[in-house]
Amino acid sequence: MAYDNTCKYLAENYPAEFASWLLSIETSDIQVLKTELNLEPIRADSVTFLQIANQILHLEFQTTPKSTTPLDFRMLDYYTRLKREYWCEIKQVLIFLQATSSAIAFQTQYIDINTTHRYRVIRLWEEDPTPLLANPALLPLATLARTNSPQRLLEQVATAVDMIEETDERQNISACVQVLAGLRFDKNVIKQLFREEIMQESVIYQDILQKGEQRGLQKGEVAVILRLLKLRFGAIEPEIEQQIRKLSIAQLEELTEALLGFNSQSDLVNYLANISPLQPSLGD
Repeated sequence: MAYDNTCKYLAENYPAEFASWLLSIETSDIQVLKTELNLEPIRADSVTFLQIANQILHLEFQTTPKSTTPLDFRMLDYYTRLKREYWCEIKQVLIFLQATSSAIAFQTQYIDINTTHRYRVIRLWEEDPTPLLANPALLPLATLARTNSPQRLLEQVATAVDMIEETDERQNISACVQVLAGLRFDKNVIKQLFREEIMQESVIYQDILQKGEQRGLQKGEVAVILRLLKLRFGAIEPEIEQQIRKLSIAQLEELTEALLGFNSQSDLVNYLANISPLQPSLGD
């Protein structure tokens, strides 16, 4: 999840830089759209929507090809939702961070009986690092780019980070670099080139810590509720358990109080049916 949060942070804080890289558009007139389209059955923390003039750039970051909902269908689903909401041109880019030989990473379209939907795929390990090294906002992605000498590439990134003049930006970019570099490099190699205290002072590092704590709290709440329910009503239906796992911390706390008044599992089913909409948990 740290990798997803890092990519989302970069795309939302440096939208012009991503638009320049992916669309060859130079503009500062960009609006970051909130992920209100993250509804059932599609949920992903790494989704970013950028509205540029009369078009939308949809970025989807993936560490691995693994996905509960197939990635090709997710791209179609987001496209139709965006089209219905904004009715403008939509450019979609699926960015794979970590090298893989999975066929999914080389798939650029969704095909069904009556539907073909195309989208762009970027495999970072195949990308030329030069344009990424030239832009501070893209330095974290540069650590995963094509190279015959990974150590040398990481040294180039470290040098570029040190040249960032503004302190807060340098700290935040350094933190993002260290997080994403962890997908390719040993942590000791990263520590040799980057000061750990710089990372700890950054906004992105604190955000990762906070989300990690919240995910731990959410999982703990789920475990307690499931145990209480099983003690009272015996085995819980798998689909009901899945609904509970998707609840937010606030919803779980409300359920803990409500279940004291349940007389049967049907009361639980009715209660969950009235939670509308179900909010995605941090772990999804």
